[in-house]
Amino acid sequence: MLADAAANSGGTRSGGTATATPQALVQTAAHINGTDLAVAVAVPAVMPVAPLLPVAPTGFTARCTRALLSPWSRLSLLLVLLAGAASTVLLFHPQRLLSDGWPPQLGGAMAALVFAAAYGLCSVAFVPRPLLNLAAGALFGSQLGTGAALAGTVLGAGISFGLGRVLGQDALRPLLRGRWLKAADGQLSKHGFRSMMAARLFPGLPFWGVNYCAAVSRMRWMPFLLATALGSIPNTAAYVVAGARASSPTSPAFLIAMACIALPALGGAVVAWRKRHHLRAQ
Repeated sequence: MLADAAANSGGTRSGGTATATPQALVQTAAHINGTDLAVAVAVPAVMPVAPLLPVAPTGFTARCTRALLSPWSRLSLLLVLLAGAASTVLLFHPQRLLSDGWPPQLGGAMAALVFAAAYGLCSVAFVPRPLLNLAAGALFGSQLGTGAALAGTVLGAGISFGLGRVLGQDALRPLLRGRWLKAADGQLSKHGFRSMMAARLFPGLPFWGVNYCAAVSRMRWMPFLLATALGSIPNTAAYVVAGARASSPTSPAFLIAMACIALPALGGAVVAWRKRHHLRAQ
């Protein structure tokens, strides 16, 4: 009778199978020879089973893989790639396009597409964009040259941004500790389109430097590319027109293009000089 009471109190029979309750101690009542007895029956509690966590591999191959994929290894790979690209440019001299001209077997839109691809790769390899823009104007004229130069600008900026984001961001973001670095990072991350437009319109800022600074920040892809395309139009068009009309330096188009190049550069120099004195005064 005690066993039945304990079984009925500690679990429910269904088809001959008893299910244990989660309590560790169950108190049951029994009636024996006219005397009420309280009997404590111990019932095993149901213990939760911890989920099995995946165990990270610890072999030699796994350690090598983790080392190669670490942030500093990826940053080292980025530096090696950039050094190799710069060395290639120094060996092959892409500025020969200004003197030797484009290969004769290429012409029209196909030549402009090939030039845009070469422009993008050369801009990643630290070739100055003014030189590439002048070459675009000399080879393709004002209209087609401007289109090819803008396409190459966006392509080169996208490649640099992708390389910096994948290979350099994880290693460089922990180094943003100074007040000015944190302020610049916050500006680029929160106001990406506006900040990139200002950087593209402001003369004197290195194209590749702006690309990698944006990559280290949390700026998104679309604002970066759109601001690059729109903000690069004035400066790019001015250099392309200057390259296209370089054979007639007294023409109005050439003089206007040179003014559009010189005046923003002069204004940028004045703003930088005033900001320099303001920072010293602080």
